[in-house]
Amino acid sequence: MEIFALVISVVALVLAIIAFMRTGGIGDLRRQMETLSSKTESARDRTADALDSLERLIRGREKPPSEPEGGSGGSTTPGDRA
Repeated sequence: MEIFALVISVVALVLAIIAFMRTGGIGDLRRQMETLSSKTESARDRTADALDSLERLIRGREKPPSEPEGGSGGSTTPGDRA
């Protein structure tokens, strides 16, 4: 019974390889991967551009923090505290 299962598995493997070769094989698979990767990069670029414009929209309405004007008690950096 195990030999019968092995024979069926080998036949299925051979049929799968033949079907893969008839549909284009490795060359077609590589071409499809290149096409998908170029579409992914353009989608990634569009997403980055949309997030950048959204960030500019949100941050554009905020006022930047103003720096203290000279001589008002020294430095405000955490490393200079004693």
